[in-house]
Amino acid sequence: MEIKSDQCTLFVCVCVCCRLRIRPRCLNDVSRVELSTCVLGQRVSLPVGISPTAMQGMAHPDGECASAKAASDAGAVYILSTLSTCSIEEVATAAPLAIKWFQLYIYKDRVSALCATGTSSERRGAAVVQWLDYSPPATPEFSHVEILPDDATGRELTLELVRRVERAGFTVLVLTVDAPIFGIRRCIVRNEFKLPSHLRLANFTGDCATEICDSKGGSGINEYALSLFDPKLTWEDVKWLKSITKLPIVLKGILTAEDAIKGADLGVAAIFVSNHGGRQVDGAPAAIEALPEVVRAVGDKVEVYMDGGVTQGTDVFKALALGARMAFVGRPALWGLAHSGERGVANVLSILQWELETTFQLTGNYNIPAHMELQSSSSHGTTIFQLTWNFILPAHHA
Repeated sequence: MEIKSDQCTLFVCVCVCCRLRIRPRCLNDVSRVELSTCVLGQRVSLPVGISPTAMQGMAHPDGECASAKAASDAGAVYILSTLSTCSIEEVATAAPLAIKWFQLYIYKDRVSALCATGTSSERRGAAVVQWLDYSPPATPEFSHVEILPDDATGRELTLELVRRVERAGFTVLVLTVDAPIFGIRRCIVRNEFKLPSHLRLANFTGDCATEICDSKGGSGINEYALSLFDPKLTWEDVKWLKSITKLPIVLKGILTAEDAIKGADLGVAAIFVSNHGGRQVDGAPAAIEALPEVVRAVGDKVEVYMDGGVTQGTDVFKALALGARMAFVGRPALWGLAHSGERGVANVLSILQWELETTFQLTGNYNIPAHMELQSSSSHGTTIFQLTWNFILPAHHA
């Protein structure tokens, strides 16, 4: 099969960050730099988090548990993917003190209750759901069991995921809104990607856990999404999700002011500017290109985060300068995980922190302002985070 997607957006994510220029200011006291900030009312040690990336067991046997532990030690936010190879409960047990958020997909109504949990056992067609009683830093214990009926719908499956997340001490739901289907991803179609048979999607049983291990000649993950994810989602489903949980909801995958305003008006807690790693709409903007538009649109109504193309501390600095409260990394954390598990992820976060702190010092900044603007000023009159855009450069200069 000939694949037409050129993956332009995938490469633009990095190129655009390079085109942004930082204007340093001199002779400011930067002997002490404070990188901590507050996100959704919770203090974090640095404005860098780990984005949700699926199936981390392919990178290292410890998978998501290793990543969560590294994030916990760094005081960074960790977002667990729905499509993880370690379950919600396993991650909660491995990293009880971590700042844990959960990325959520909403499943089709036809999906069987047998998909409902990664900690369940199947009893003649019924899914046994084991709740998690969790009070950090105590060791989690499974205590409450509930039987879902055979005709449970995708909404009930989604509700079940939300309840497990709440019980496990996760503090935020991150709803992915840019994937009614998965985009054409040339390399995984060419390689006929499928999850290795020794792994499973640990938050589910039955087809939801193992269907991704098969491929009909293309991409196993695309086939999984087509089969199980609900392409009929609308803004009404955001209202529904808000109605079933008290957890803050973040919308991930927003690239326009119009959608950001809709989300803010519905009362979501934050907008996550993202193009899904450049793998959905080929030709969509890089997240950092869309970031200023979204920040201007929502103002102080909601917090704004971004990921995509963030590979070094200067990229984080640029995201903060353009109004993001935090920047998240996906691929760099996976590279560290593949290299040496938890220690590798910890090293990646440590390098990002070092690079970011160095950038602060070399640009005359000592902390993160509570309200950042492109050309704002601190109380002592020095310019903070002043950048110039260079998108008008010819392509051959990129």
